[in-house]
Amino acid sequence: MKKKMFLVMILSSMLLVMAACGSDKSASGDSEVTLKWYMIGTPQKDNAKVMKEVNKYTQEKLGIGVDMTQIDWGDYGSRMQTMINSGENFDIAYTAAGEFVTYSQKGAFMDISPYLDKEGKKMKAELNSQLWKGVTMDDKVYGVPSNKEIGEQQVYVFNKDLVDKYKMDVSKVNSFADLGPLLKTIKENEPNITPIGGNKDFKPVTPFDYLIDSAVPLPFAVDEYNDTGKIVNFYEQPETIAILKDLNGFYKDGYVSKDIATSTDPWSYDKENWFVRIEKYQPYAESIWDKQTNGQYKVVTQPIMKTPIVKNSSVTGAIQAVSVTSKHPKEAVEFLNLLNTDPYLRNLVDKGIEGTHYTELADGSIEDLPARVENYSMPTYALGNHFILKRYSDEPKDKWEKFKEFNEESKASPGLGFYFDSKNVRTEIASITNVCNEFGPALLTGTVDPDEYMPKFKKKLNDAGMKTVMAEMQKQYDAFKKENKQ
Repeated sequence: MKKKMFLVMILSSMLLVMAACGSDKSASGDSEVTLKWYMIGTPQKDNAKVMKEVNKYTQEKLGIGVDMTQIDWGDYGSRMQTMINSGENFDIAYTAAGEFVTYSQKGAFMDISPYLDKEGKKMKAELNSQLWKGVTMDDKVYGVPSNKEIGEQQVYVFNKDLVDKYKMDVSKVNSFADLGPLLKTIKENEPNITPIGGNKDFKPVTPFDYLIDSAVPLPFAVDEYNDTGKIVNFYEQPETIAILKDLNGFYKDGYVSKDIATSTDPWSYDKENWFVRIEKYQPYAESIWDKQTNGQYKVVTQPIMKTPIVKNSSVTGAIQAVSVTSKHPKEAVEFLNLLNTDPYLRNLVDKGIEGTHYTELADGSIEDLPARVENYSMPTYALGNHFILKRYSDEPKDKWEKFKEFNEESKASPGLGFYFDSKNVRTEIASITNVCNEFGPALLTGTVDPDEYMPKFKKKLNDAGMKTVMAEMQKQYDAFKKENKQ
């Protein structure tokens, strides 16, 4: 009897151990590997319903499960910082721009390049090569970028109804100064319209690629059209000074709101209270902006710079990175490979379940059902390859072809792939950031005269350590250019 009891106890212990070992299994599948994935965005009511279908598919294709957790927009940055600083174990996380750079340089994200020739082979070939440059530092690849428009092209967006009313030819606007006569007409004849719509975040377009991501641009930049090999203070360049003088003149003439430097007014499209604004362009953007006006008026655009420029900021807007704490990096890359190359999975994660969240029409286009709008509205830009997404019925049939043409026309900035390591000058960078936050908004919104304001700005920058940072950055940039010389 004692022997039997002993055997029962041994078997029970073994079952408990086996259960513990299997605790990593997906709730919706049988895999012992379940990837922990953090995504930005308001948590959706139908997340669990969709992820159940996702897991059926990933189990079938890869033999793994996926557990996605959404963190709301306003909380994502702080939550990610806490998770990374605490060394929390997770597999994949959304990241972008400056945070991507900082966490990669700190070693929070894994170099996935060892997996890209096997587990990630298909997505490596399918995603634009310029995108991969943007997520590569010191020959290490720290994430999978979203395959969408790669170039940055800013445009003037005009109220077309007013353009037509006053018979304006916006195609002749080839410089910031060229706006002057048009703005004058609007000021004199349209008392309820502000000629230039903008708030404290307004920035005129300059021909420079800013090398440090910041809400208010730090001075360090390269000429984005000409590979001079030199880093400059873009604020003091002749091209910038001329634009800032024109903008200050527009401010004095009442062409922008008097409180522009402090205003938080979004100048939404559904209010017909502006004539021209500056926006980032993508193919068929006009149709998006037209919809936002709710039929009150139409828009027309004019490129500020003729050629779209590929820069770090334009290719790091949405990235999926593998955590250095991941216990399943191989499987994480396999999943990201499938997500970025398999139309069924990409659309399932993004649009939800066909018949529940959307319906597909005879021509292959889709329309949202109420359940998607109410229960599964996902941040499309953040989830991966756009070129395998289903097209909405009201979108042009050649939408993705136009995006690819746009990408082919885009030109790489000389600074693409250069990421400054600030560890030797962190104190100086912090001081320079404070100076830019003090002087930048007033200069960039035209509320001060650059001839009077710029000398004070330059002095404070120098006192903050501008020359020290410039020397360190130029040294790193020289090494980068030498290493990447073709």
